[in-house]
Amino acid sequence: MSPQRTRKAFRLSTPPGVDDFHEAGAGPAGGWETDEADERWVSTHCAFCGVQCGMHLRVAGQEVIGVEPRTDTHNKGKLCPKGVAAYQQISHRERLTHPLVRDGGVLRRATWDEALDRVVDGIRRIQAAGGPDAMATYGGASMVNEKTYLLGKFARVALGTRFTDYNGRMCMVSAGAANYRSFGIDRSANPLSDVAEADVLLVLGANVPETFPVYIRWFWEAMDRGATMICVDPRETALARVAQLHLPIRPGTDGALLNAMLHVIVRDGMVDEDFVAAHTAGFAEASAAVADWTPERAGEVCGVPAADIERAAQLYGRADKAMVSHARGMEHQVMGSRNAMAAINLCLATGNIGRKGAGYGTITGQGNGQGGREHGQKCDQLPGQRHFTDPGAIEHVAEVWGIDPADMPGPGEPIFAQLDRMEAGEIRGLLNICSNPMVSWPDEARTRRILEGLELYVVIDIFLSESALLADVVLPGSAWAESEGVVANSDALVCKINKAVDPPGEAKPDLWILAEIARRLGKGEHFPDQTPREVFDELRRASAGGRADYYGITYERLEAEGPIAWPCPTEDHPGTPRMFEDLRFNTDDGKAHFNAVEVDPPAEEPDAEYPIRLTTGRTVAHYLSGNQTRRIGYLTDQTPSPWVEIHPNTAAEHGIVDGAPVRVTSRRGSTVLPAMVVRTIRQDTVFIPYHWASPVAANQLTKSSFDPISWIPAFKTAAVRIEASEEPAMTVTPPPVFEGGRG
Repeated sequence: MSPQRTRKAFRLSTPPGVDDFHEAGAGPAGGWETDEADERWVSTHCAFCGVQCGMHLRVAGQEVIGVEPRTDTHNKGKLCPKGVAAYQQISHRERLTHPLVRDGGVLRRATWDEALDRVVDGIRRIQAAGGPDAMATYGGASMVNEKTYLLGKFARVALGTRFTDYNGRMCMVSAGAANYRSFGIDRSANPLSDVAEADVLLVLGANVPETFPVYIRWFWEAMDRGATMICVDPRETALARVAQLHLPIRPGTDGALLNAMLHVIVRDGMVDEDFVAAHTAGFAEASAAVADWTPERAGEVCGVPAADIERAAQLYGRADKAMVSHARGMEHQVMGSRNAMAAINLCLATGNIGRKGAGYGTITGQGNGQGGREHGQKCDQLPGQRHFTDPGAIEHVAEVWGIDPADMPGPGEPIFAQLDRMEAGEIRGLLNICSNPMVSWPDEARTRRILEGLELYVVIDIFLSESALLADVVLPGSAWAESEGVVANSDALVCKINKAVDPPGEAKPDLWILAEIARRLGKGEHFPDQTPREVFDELRRASAGGRADYYGITYERLEAEGPIAWPCPTEDHPGTPRMFEDLRFNTDDGKAHFNAVEVDPPAEEPDAEYPIRLTTGRTVAHYLSGNQTRRIGYLTDQTPSPWVEIHPNTAAEHGIVDGAPVRVTSRRGSTVLPAMVVRTIRQDTVFIPYHWASPVAANQLTKSSFDPISWIPAFKTAAVRIEASEEPAMTVTPPPVFEGGRG
C-alpha cells in the first residue's frame, strides 16, 4: 500500500538547483527529495516520441503519482497530452504482473520457471529440427539502448540466428537508407533547434503540430522571424494552414514533386556550383534523372498546379538557409527511400548542409527510434552502426562479446522478408519484445495467420497486447520508468532514463529476462548478471570506432552535463550536435553523394472497383499501436475511436453525411467508421488514424507492399472504395486484459 500523502496541485515550478540538476541530481536513481517526506522526484525523459521531452516523475513509495515537465531540457516546461499522461501506465491495473502460458488454447498463469522452461524447450526443439535460423527475434524502438543492444547480442550469441529485426522497420528505415547512401551515416544532419534558424522550411509528410506538439515551437519561431514555409501533405493540417505554400499532392507522389523541384533548380541556375564540385559526387547522374521531370509533368502526377511546384523550387533554391524536414507521410511508400534521397539531392544541389539553419532531418516517431537501430537489433547492423561488410566489424564486436568471429551469424533480413519464411515454415519461432504487430503490421489478416502458425511465439511486454493474446508464452517485463538506460532522440542526443520504481508483482526487468533465457540455453558466460550501467559500458566498447560511436558517453557525463549527441569518441569530446560542419562526410571518398532517383507509381493505384486513395496517420492523443495510450482514460476521452476523413464533394457523391457510418473496403478487408466530412483533404483521398485494433484497425485495409531498399510498408497508398453504411460504425474493442486479474 502506498504511504498516505496529500496530493498538491500540478506545479510548473522547478526543483531547487535545477540548472545543475540534469538527469541524476542527488543519488543514483536521479531523484530529488521534495518537501513531502513521502515523495521524491526522479528526472527522466518521456516514454513516447523522438522529441524525448524532459520530465520529473513524482514518486511515493513504489508508485508514480504524477509528472512535472522539466525546464532545463529542450521542451522548456512543456509536455504534450501523451507526455502529461505517460506516468499513468506505470501503476495501471492492467499491467502484466506474472508469466502466462498457453494450454488448451487458453492463456493461464504460470511460474517463471514453468514459463522459461516452456520457452527454452521450444527454442531447443525448433533449432534441433531447423537449425539456428529457425528462430527469430523482433524488438521495439521504444526500449532503452541497453535493451536493444542486449537483444541483438541475444539473437546472435544465445540463439545463433541471423534473423533479428526491429519495429523501426515501420518508422525510420527509409530515411536511414537514404542517409547511408547520401552521407555514409544514419542520423539527422541538424539538431531540431536549427529549424528556428532557417529562412525557408520544406516540410514533407509531417503533421508536426498534432503528432509532435512540442517540436512545433521551432517552426513557429522560424515563422516569427519571417521564414517561409512550404508544406507538402495531402491533408490541410494545422501546419499547412499557416504555410505560405501548401502542396496537397496525391499520396505516394513525393518523388515526382522533388525531382521536379531539382529540375527547376538546375534549369534556372540555382545550383551551388562550388559546393557541388568540391564536396559532392554523382551530380551529373542525378541531374540527368530529372531532366524530363518538368513542373508540368510532375503537376499531372501529383495533382497540384505546375505553378506551385515552380514557386516551391524558387523559394527553396534561392534561400540562403533552407531546411528539409520529413516524416512518415513521405516514407511509408514503395518510394520511401528514394523520396528521402530526392530530398537530400535538393540540400546538396543548393549547398544547404553542415550549417546552422541549413540542412536536413527526419522527425523520429518512436522514443528511441534513432538509438533503437544503432546497436545490433536491426537485421543488417552490429553495435555502433557497424555493417557486416565493414572491415573488422565482426572481429571488433566478437572480441567484445567473447566469441569466435567465425561463430557470428551473418546479416539477416528485414522482418517483412522474414514473414515469407514464416509462411514457408523456415522460421518456426519468434521472440517479440515491446511491439504489437497485430495492430502495426500491414494486412492484419495475414499477420494473424503468420503469428498463429508459429510453433513458438513468445512475447515480452508490460500489457497484454492484441499480439500477446496470440502468444504461447507471455513474460511480464519492465516499463520505461522501471528501467535505467539511455535513448537517442531525433537529434541523436543521448538522453538518460532513470528508474523510478520496481516492476510490479512478479514482473522482471527485460535485461534479466533476456539474460536468463540465454543462461538456460547454456550461454551464461556471455550473459552475466549485469546492471544497466555495466550493459551500457559494454555497449560503449562495442560501438567504439563505429559510425554511432558512444564510447565517450558515460552515465556520469549524462548525469552531470545532460544529453550528449553522438558521435562522441572520447570522454573529453563534446559530442556532435550538427553533422558535416567541416563538409567531410562519412563516405569512402569523404564526399556527399547525389542519388539518381527513378520514380515508380504508388504500391496500389485506384481503379474502377477501388477508386479512392487511403492514407493513414497519427493523432495527438495516441501512440503507435495504442497498446499503452488506449488504456489511459485522459487520452481515450480525447480520442476514443477512429474515423474516416472525406472531402465534402466526395461525401456528397457517395451519399455520405458528417457523422454517419461509412464502410471502407480494400482488397484485404473492410471496416465501418464514422465520417468526418472536412474540406481539408483531397477529393480523391480519405484518411484513417491507425492506433486501434480490429474491428476498426486501419491495417485491415493496407497492403503488404514494401520499399525495395528499406522494406518499409507502403501504409500511405492503399486503394479503397467507400459507401454509406446501413450498419452502425463498428465499436472499438478495449485492449485485452488477462482474465485472471492482477497480482
